[in-house]
Amino acid sequence: MVRFLASCCPCLPLSFSLRMAHKIKDINRRLGELATEWNSFDLRQCSDNRHVFRRETLSSVDSSDVIGRDEDKEKIINMLRKPSKDRNVPVIPIAGLRGLGKTTLAQLVYNDDRVITLFPLKIWICVSEEFDLSRLLKLIIQSVKCDDLPLNALQDRLRSLLNDKKFLLVLDDVWNENQAKWVQLRNLLRSKDGLSQNKIIVTTRSLKVASIMSSIPPYGPKGLSLENCLTLFTKWAFNDGEERHYPNLIRIGKEIVKKSKGIPLAVITLGSLLFKKTNESDWISIKESEIWRLEQKENDILPELKLSYNHLPSSLQRCLAFFSLYKKDAIYNSNEVIRLWMANGLLEHPKRKQEWEDVGEQYLEELLSRCLIQKVTSSPLYFALKLHVRDRGLYFTFKMHDLVHDLASDVFQKECEIVNSQTKMVDEKVRHLSFYDEKLLEVPWVSKNLKKVRTVIIHDVSKESKTIHKSLINPCVSNFKYLRALKLRYLPLTTLPNSIGALKHLKDLDLSQCQGLQELPRSFYKLRSLQSLNLEEDTDLKQLPDSVQRLIEITHLEITIKAKHLKEIRAGCWTSLQYLKLHSCSKLECLPEGMQYLKSLRTLVLFDCAKLVPSPRSLKFLSKLENLKINSCRRINLEMEPEEEKDDLQLSLKTFSLFQLRALRDLPRLLLQGSSSTLQQIQITWCRQLSVLPAWLLNLTSLQELRVDTCRNLSALPEGIGRLTNLRQLTMVGCPVEQKIQTK
Repeated sequence: MVRFLASCCPCLPLSFSLRMAHKIKDINRRLGELATEWNSFDLRQCSDNRHVFRRETLSSVDSSDVIGRDEDKEKIINMLRKPSKDRNVPVIPIAGLRGLGKTTLAQLVYNDDRVITLFPLKIWICVSEEFDLSRLLKLIIQSVKCDDLPLNALQDRLRSLLNDKKFLLVLDDVWNENQAKWVQLRNLLRSKDGLSQNKIIVTTRSLKVASIMSSIPPYGPKGLSLENCLTLFTKWAFNDGEERHYPNLIRIGKEIVKKSKGIPLAVITLGSLLFKKTNESDWISIKESEIWRLEQKENDILPELKLSYNHLPSSLQRCLAFFSLYKKDAIYNSNEVIRLWMANGLLEHPKRKQEWEDVGEQYLEELLSRCLIQKVTSSPLYFALKLHVRDRGLYFTFKMHDLVHDLASDVFQKECEIVNSQTKMVDEKVRHLSFYDEKLLEVPWVSKNLKKVRTVIIHDVSKESKTIHKSLINPCVSNFKYLRALKLRYLPLTTLPNSIGALKHLKDLDLSQCQGLQELPRSFYKLRSLQSLNLEEDTDLKQLPDSVQRLIEITHLEITIKAKHLKEIRAGCWTSLQYLKLHSCSKLECLPEGMQYLKSLRTLVLFDCAKLVPSPRSLKFLSKLENLKINSCRRINLEMEPEEEKDDLQLSLKTFSLFQLRALRDLPRLLLQGSSSTLQQIQITWCRQLSVLPAWLLNLTSLQELRVDTCRNLSALPEGIGRLTNLRQLTMVGCPVEQKIQTK
């Protein structure tokens, strides 16, 4: 290219050609560096020396989602019914490789009505890698009755609680190969008088563990039959009944599921991969993919999951790989994950009328639809509000299967590292660090010389150290100058080092639930790139310092303070703020003056602020507000001043959620009718003073969902509710007039 420029453009001076040659050479060098960096996202052989972390499982299961395990369930239940021939509690081990459904089988048995009748007391414990007797005893006792005692007292307490009670104990995901530890627990559970009537079910990936814990051969769930695989595959690849229209695809599907080796998770992954794809070429491509030829070993990443990963858009691949920063079976917070992605530039640029958060929510929806993550729906709040993925005011929680976590770890093994007190070496290319170790008191020396770190997440480190800000936080701030995200939740901090102001690239700072945090350093205002700041729950901040208002890029702010009033929001401050949450501000009496300056605010969440009494007047100037969530604020009534009745506002609310507002008697006409052309969802839960829904509700022509739950005094709906032609769902639960109407 340089020769072409010189010969075809003789008018150009030689110096220009030389400069261009150097520039092109520099560009090529930078492209080469980028190519090398991108190679870190390729799939490689998993290392065998990665640290393994504790996981958690739940006892609940939706039996309608389980295919082909009825016979296995009956066999286990029959084993539970057999009388014991020993004082020791009989142990029924369920053993097999990852993803085969051992935990699911145990859950089916645990929740069967016959088992509930057979065992008045049932206990579910996820053991995972750490078989610590004291921890297990505490978990068992807490399942029966919450106590926190020393080991000797725990043993006595356990015997008294379980004495004369017939129980079933499930120990899920046991890894312990130390027989002495198991004998200790077994002896504590031994029957004092006569033969034991109790039973234990153990799930494990290790036949050695099964042989240590039980003298009977382990029960090994077989892979699903081809017929059951196809049934499960069809359930995930098509909508109900849709498969009848595609017999050719079903024939191809039979060949595809053969390669899954009967592993339920693999079948589900394949089915979701082909969901809504009706082109035969897509199915044939999957069937004939060379990736199926990879040998499948017990600890390898399943070819199906690798194939599913390769079919993800490159942006989603990077986001999925980021989960390797967390321990296996962690419970993820959607809000936190999206902020982390944003801070590290992993999201595609928003389209017109989109924000970065919208893109993150779309990514999570896609991962959910591909079954690479699963929602955790055991939270009472979830059931109370029926949260959806895009319900932006409140987060949802989700988990990731072990196999998918292995995939993420494999893909990002040179980019992400989980560090503990035993870590011997960290690759110098590592950019994302998380610290997991209750014994960790300082930054391990192997981490101090890293220069490219972009993310630091500190979990589960020692809560006892009173100098943790010096031994752990200060080295992170001083050594990692290019940090984009810093998460310090649950740490016993009183303040932060003043040097934090030097982190010019920091975009996400999480200080939530840092008990004892009383102030922020003077240099805080220097964090000019900061977009997300979380100061909620258990912090001891007396007031929000002026330095926070000087954060010009802030878009996401969560606050807990101990003051009666927040400082006035000045004109020109927080002009980019889109999300504001006030959480557990127990003394706060009103919203701050100057709310009208928050021109970009889209979501406002008021949660557990006992004395807060905001007027709709303070919200009516928020023309871009889309989501208003008010939860457990007992003095809020949303009453309007008489002169406000005549106001004609143009607002943009889309979702409006009220939860446990004791003083609420009427809905705020000013806000809702001002959003008549945009409001899509209203949810009202546990508002006991609400007795009527106003007639003007019929003016909300864009309303799609109205849900009223446990409002004991609500006796009637406004007449003509059917005139809301966009209303898709009307739900009344726990009200004097209880009905559910669905309209098209």
